[in-house]
Amino acid sequence: MFERLDAVPADPILGLMALYRADTDAKKVDLGVGVFKDARGETPVLQAVRQAEAAVLARQTSKTYVAPAGNAAFNSAMEKLVFGANHSVFAADRVRSVQGPGGSGALRLGSELIKLAAPKATVHVSTPSWANHVPLLSNTGLTLARYPYYDAGKGAIDFGAMCQQLSQLPAGDVVVLHASCHNPTGADLSQAQWQELLPIFRSRGLLPYIDMAYQGLGTGLDEDAYGLRLFAAELPEVLVAASCSKNFGLYRERVGVLHFVLDKPAAALNALSQEVRVARSLYSMPPDHGAAIVAEILGSDALRDSWVRELAGMRDRINGLRRRVVAKLAEVAPRRDFSFIAKQQGMFSLLGLSAEQVVKMRNERHVYMTEDSRINIAGLGEGNLDYFAQAVAHVL
Repeated sequence: MFERLDAVPADPILGLMALYRADTDAKKVDLGVGVFKDARGETPVLQAVRQAEAAVLARQTSKTYVAPAGNAAFNSAMEKLVFGANHSVFAADRVRSVQGPGGSGALRLGSELIKLAAPKATVHVSTPSWANHVPLLSNTGLTLARYPYYDAGKGAIDFGAMCQQLSQLPAGDVVVLHASCHNPTGADLSQAQWQELLPIFRSRGLLPYIDMAYQGLGTGLDEDAYGLRLFAAELPEVLVAASCSKNFGLYRERVGVLHFVLDKPAAALNALSQEVRVARSLYSMPPDHGAAIVAEILGSDALRDSWVRELAGMRDRINGLRRRVVAKLAEVAPRRDFSFIAKQQGMFSLLGLSAEQVVKMRNERHVYMTEDSRINIAGLGEGNLDYFAQAVAHVL
């Protein structure tokens, strides 16, 4: 039967990774894959993670299953990290959580829950958005639509157009929002803009589905969670998919969690029972190693302090690189304004190059980025920043 299957195009990111690995040029630059890199171009294991992992392994006496809902200590610790320890959802007993296999798995769990509760709801994602949002959310059978978000000409959010469209959506529709460090643009909603969105969601009866993949890599742990904490306090229902891949550096351990905040504790318990059954039918049990590491870090004052310092170092490196990229591009390509890069947050920015220019940079200068010209700022450094800027000037 399998001879009937046709080949499908490679995932854009995975295909780009393969091209980069096959390139033998010594000057090649990888700005495509979305992982943090230090000044040496490496994706390090954090010291807090090393220490927590050692403690987990020393104490561990079994590799038996945890539970379909995951590691309970991890789920609880992530609730406090995401919402803040004193958030009103805890006093009202409105939040429940299910550990997922990575942030992607958490997103899929949320889409399955939406499908169970409102199969005819339309899920709206930003233009542009992370490429994998579409298959993760639509493969459950949900209908997807787009709302305007980014004005590439201005290098900024088109907030007026965004609000206008959201104000016309029917009650019960779902809107996917990036909590911080918007992928792929790096253009984040301000606190004032989150506050302006709140009455739209309330009056239209919209469900916010907030993807938080980069908490702490934008402005800070609390600042990056401002919007979702506001919505969770003021709206009856909120879904949050959180990932520990970037801020804990646990990419391959696949650590994520879905939080759902519902109006009443009984509704939250019912939703939890549904999600446990969904998880059981998809993958049975989640992986525990990475979740145990995160629980260890967040449960220890010393390890948490160490992690917070390392996270601040990662954030400072990215923000510093943004300023240096703007200065270098202004030097070699003065007729093009790239100042927006320094105003954005997180690892990503869209350069605003055409697909043809992106391909030319790859073929002639061995600089790799996705065809929408998204670059991973953390892929730059002392050894390649000048070369990258000259490559941009070359295609311009």
